[in-house]
Amino acid sequence: MSTPTPGRVVVVGAGMVAHRFVSQMIARSPEGAWHVSVVGDEDRAPYDRVHLSEYFTGRSADDLTMEPSVWADPRTELVTGDAVASVDRETRTVTTRSGRVLAYDHLVLATGSWAWTPRTEGTDLPGVFSYRTLADLEGLREYVELRTARLGRPLHGVVVGGGVLGLEAAAALQTLGAAATVVEFADRLMSVQLDDAGGEALRVLVTDRGIEVRTSTGATGLTAAGDGAVGGMDLSDGSRVPADVVIFSTGIRPRDRVAREAGLAIGERGGVVVGAACHTSDPAVWAIGECASFEDQCVGLVAPGNAMADVVVDRLLGGVSTYSPAPEGTKLKGVDVEAASFGDVFGLTPGALEVTFADPVARTYRKLVVSDDARTLLGGVFVGDAALYSSLRPLLGRSLGADPSAFLAPEGGAPVLGGDLPDDVVVCSCANVTAGTVRGAVTEHGCTSLGEVKACTKAGTVCGSCVPVLTKIVNTTLEAAGVTVSNAMCEHFTMSRAELFALVRQDGLRTFTQIVAAHGTGRGCVVCKPVVASILASLWGGYILDGEQAALQDTNDRALANLQKDGTYSVVPRVPAGEITPEKLIVIGQVAQDFGLYTRVTGAQRIGLFGARIDQLPEIWRRLVDAGMESGQAYGKSLRAVKSCVGSSWCRFGVQDSVGMAVRLELRYRGLRSPHKFKIGVSGCARECAEARGKDVGVIATEKGWNVYVGGNGGFSPRHAELLAEDLDDETLVAVVDRFLAYYVRTADRLQRTAPWVADFPGGIVELRKVLVEDSLGIAADLEAEVARHVESYVDEWAQTLDDPDRLSRFVSFVNAPDQHDPDLAYTGVRGQVRPARPGEPSDNNPVIARTVEVRK
Repeated sequence: MSTPTPGRVVVVGAGMVAHRFVSQMIARSPEGAWHVSVVGDEDRAPYDRVHLSEYFTGRSADDLTMEPSVWADPRTELVTGDAVASVDRETRTVTTRSGRVLAYDHLVLATGSWAWTPRTEGTDLPGVFSYRTLADLEGLREYVELRTARLGRPLHGVVVGGGVLGLEAAAALQTLGAAATVVEFADRLMSVQLDDAGGEALRVLVTDRGIEVRTSTGATGLTAAGDGAVGGMDLSDGSRVPADVVIFSTGIRPRDRVAREAGLAIGERGGVVVGAACHTSDPAVWAIGECASFEDQCVGLVAPGNAMADVVVDRLLGGVSTYSPAPEGTKLKGVDVEAASFGDVFGLTPGALEVTFADPVARTYRKLVVSDDARTLLGGVFVGDAALYSSLRPLLGRSLGADPSAFLAPEGGAPVLGGDLPDDVVVCSCANVTAGTVRGAVTEHGCTSLGEVKACTKAGTVCGSCVPVLTKIVNTTLEAAGVTVSNAMCEHFTMSRAELFALVRQDGLRTFTQIVAAHGTGRGCVVCKPVVASILASLWGGYILDGEQAALQDTNDRALANLQKDGTYSVVPRVPAGEITPEKLIVIGQVAQDFGLYTRVTGAQRIGLFGARIDQLPEIWRRLVDAGMESGQAYGKSLRAVKSCVGSSWCRFGVQDSVGMAVRLELRYRGLRSPHKFKIGVSGCARECAEARGKDVGVIATEKGWNVYVGGNGGFSPRHAELLAEDLDDETLVAVVDRFLAYYVRTADRLQRTAPWVADFPGGIVELRKVLVEDSLGIAADLEAEVARHVESYVDEWAQTLDDPDRLSRFVSFVNAPDQHDPDLAYTGVRGQVRPARPGEPSDNNPVIARTVEVRK
């Protein structure tokens, strides 16, 4: 069967979706006998509207222009600056504004949308703009520059609309030197994409950026300045704000005038009615993108438009593809603030469960919406840290394969997604590219880099949010094919953590500023900053919150405590090997009672106190430190604990003093910063009561001494530790563990536990044994010396904090109201203690709780 000939195709509109249509026609039918004319009213070729705001951060109009090579194909024609004025369906011709007549066999409407502005008095004043086209942005820049020069001061800019584009516009005003206020009629920013908590978290971040936010109010009128240009805005709450420049970002409407006048069916809410084949009411006319109304919905995103373009191309070439709307996803760009969402954001699916994690110190909020059995992913919200967005969005409607809370936990307990995604999962919704297509670009088309895969498949070339997942798939596929893969840590550092560690050590660099100047670019990100903080702490020690290091730390390290689900913190004193005196037990109990804290013995043989406000932490720790206790560093990427059985001291089966060795090891490695947390277990005999082989370092007593195992862990992917050395005496055991931990700190990747590090070590445990036990590289003494320096320089972080008033000043609930506390903390009784109250659950009236944590009545 021969491939049908599309003949003469005219595309009305020259935007991103039209460009996609032409690109696919060329890719799908490289030898076909057809001709496509694309007619656009703007005087330039199709350009990237998704990254439009980057025009203000250095990208020129030419940089934003989409791949121009499609117009080099002799079968394509691009007409710019000449809008289609009318369509004659009888003669199958279109007439442009200049009078040009084009005949067609198939007409494709891709007219997009226009920026809607509410009927507000004064919108015709000079200085009032939309934020939709390159011409809009060019006019805005010119106006702000001229107006600033005329007034001799920075301008006051106001953006009406707190959605994604409105926030981008506000950031653009700041880039142009103007102050920015966002006015949003809804009660939160990005009200369509974010829930209440996410909107509030975004408000805090946007305000931190210097953008004023006014929600639950709208513009009722614009007033003129003395020279007739816009000068102020009246709001529905009765207030007035200065406004030297105003941008309306209040939504879009489909551009369907040509279709209406041609007599095509129009949806109730506007837009050209199409079916699953993207046909309009005329079988010779198709509609794609924002102007198309499918099931009475017009979608203002590029991904559905690209999917429609693919359907029409397939149909014209004899296929039977149909359009099916995919769940929407949105990611904020160009604002230096991360916010993203996808799927059922508001949990409207019957039986849906919501799993949330909020970190008020790091100012992040994450939520997953899952099915009633907590297995199927239905939606997600991410504010402040949207790293999970690109990994989880492809799993929408599929099984998560893990406890949803594991993906949100600070430790990042869930597996890194991407490499093992099924072939049929769409990883780039903008270009409708599946994981299988990405793998095929490597295995079938010979692509050897992410850039080549993007060029081949067009994945990641539009909004870019899928790039992290694409990178994982590409790297995994390349590695499987035996190709060496770049190990760049992030966009700011082209080397791995291990390489950066070696460079910092070699050069003696002591600050992030020095490191990024010598070996990186830019100002860093949420990936590289904590890594650098860990490297500096591992190499040079010192107080981790001194100087610029404070800004590099993760949330828990900044508070020297573990953040809990309700915004309070846990307090975990060090209890080496689980051994504690009655006097210290009494102090812990008294502190818990006085502060109304939930108390439990942890799996690491420590005592955890839960529910402390951040402002209470110094007072709690002062009492613990005065009693001879120190931080157990349950918050750090460092040693968590050394678990032990009672060994030969009490047990009739014990053959060595496991408690004594466990205490020695814990006091030696306490505070040792590493790529990830690590745990040690010491068992006094082969019965293994301390579960040592489930730890990063496991020590098991023998009649002759000690066997040491490495690379074990429990958690999401349990792994038994492997035997590194056996029958060691006490001193040799300590030396071997020194070498193992120091080598791990030197060479592991960021956030890599010892289990995968050992598993991935070239040559496996045999080669690792040669390096660490037999000293095949001649570095054993150097590794031992690094640990010795750490031991000599160790100082308890909380003791250091309590001795310095400046350091104590950071421990307040609200920076701008240090004497106030969170009024939303609510608790309920459980088995004689308290836990955070669930929504709608009555609070406990315990007087201790009421006094110390201000229970909401």
